[in-house]
Amino acid sequence: MSDCLFCNIVEGSIPSHKVYEDDDFLAFKDIKPQSPVHVLVLPKRHVEQLSHCGEEDKDLLSGLMLTANRVAKKLGIDSSGFRVAINSGKEGGQVVFHLHLHLMGGARLSDQMA
Repeated sequence: MSDCLFCNIVEGSIPSHKVYEDDDFLAFKDIKPQSPVHVLVLPKRHVEQLSHCGEEDKDLLSGLMLTANRVAKKLGIDSSGFRVAINSGKEGGQVVFHLHLHLMGGARLSDQMA
């Protein structure tokens, strides 16, 4: 999808600071981090938002969570703890309409941060 920021990052036409990539998923540093470690993890296949997923997306959704866990281990925050957040829809705080999760850690996170 040419007008999607994250699709352009996946295609390589917009640069990012990648921390993980495989055939199906990409993880890169958030440009406005809210914690010492703040990475976005997303499927390479364009899905607009979590609420658009159905039974047919079980593998994509489980792969997204397993990739987040893999990235947390790679970044060394798996044993100290981390937060995973998905914003879905405008009122849910989603800004870029390509399914992604926020992986945050590296310091104690407040209860208000999500």
